[in-house]
Formats: sequence, C-alpha cells, structure tokens
Amino acid sequence: MLWRHGQTRWNVEDRFQGHTDVDLDDTGRDQAERAARLLAALQPHAIVSSDLLRAGNTARALARLTGVLVDEDRRLRETFGGTWQGLTVSQIRDLDADAYALWRTGADVPAGGAETRSDVAARVGPAILEALAPLPPGATLVVVTHGGSARAAIGSLLDLPMDRWAVVGGLSNCSWSVLEESSTGWRLVEHNAGSLPTPVMSDEE
Repeated sequence: MLWRHGQTRWNVEDRFQGHTDVDLDDTGRDQAERAARLLAALQPHAIVSSDLLRAGNTARALARLTGVLVDEDRRLRETFGGTWQGLTVSQIRDLDADAYALWRTGADVPAGGAETRSDVAARVGPAILEALAPLPPGATLVVVTHGGSARAAIGSLLDLPMDRWAVVGGLSNCSWSVLEESSTGWRLVEHNAGSLPTPVMSDEE
C-alpha cells in the first residue's frame, strides 16, 4: 500500500516541496489521524516511510494505533526539485516555463535541473521491494511517501512505459493506493482511496 502524507501549508500554497522538510499543518494532522484509524484495521505487518517530516508524522499516526515501528528510508523522498523547490507553480512558470511545461506532460526531464522521474523510480522501487523481502506471503506493507514518488513507484512496478505513467491520476493528501502481487506480476487494485478496500465480485479478477 502506498499512502501519501497529509496536507502541508506548502500544499495549500501550491509550492513545490521536493526535499524541503515541510511538516503537516493542522488539517494534515487530522487527515493522518483519520486515515490511520481506517488503515489500522488492515493490521499492517510493516510500515516504511520517507524520512521527511510530513511523511514520517503521517506514518507515526498509524504506528501509534498498531504498535508497528516505522522504518524510515530517505529513498522514499519526493522528487528533488532543485531550483523549483519553495516556489509556487506560477513562479516556476515565470522562471522556467519550457522545462516546467515538459515536466508537466510527464517527460523525463530534471525538475528544477535536479531529479528526473526515472531517477525517482530507480530509488523508490528498490526501497519498496527491499522492505517487502523479509515479510511473509500476503503481508501488508504500508509505504508512506509523496505524490510524485508514489506515481513513480506505481508506474515502475506495473511496468508501464514512462510516457503512460500519467494515466494513473495523482494521490490526494492522505489517500492511498493498493498494489498486490499476482501470478502475472503487480496489479493496482485500489487507487486514490480514502476508505478500506472491498472484495472484487466479478467474472474477472
């Protein structure tokens, strides 16, 4: 399960956060507490989180209810945005319009001259697989991360071509996506959810 952190003041201000260590605001803390009460029912075996405050404090809301310790991994951080970090979208457009327009289309260009989407996938994917490796079959791993990192993880785990990653919509603050392994590889069973997964009753699995 990929769980995006709760709201921050910079989210509201439409600022590029990247690796800047912005904490949750009051709304974000409330979101984390509410979501944690739902996710605790899944009895997660492990919780791994980005080491940035907004993700770590979201993760700890779940840890307090489950007793599962949070393992932090800096590889789960958001895209490093270089010169874009701390700027609003309108400021980025004024500063770097062509590069930002390309980046918004899903092109594999460096955000603010720093990190590309393929760079993010190359660190996030292995971090998730390493956290899964010691867990028993069928165990639930909760990965607390960021919007861009989650999209990179989903796209790469599903083996989607990078120019198709954008077909997976963004995650709202404190919403989650559920992936599971099948005999044919990874599949996405819930996306941008705010309620617990329910069984799929259909002729197709």
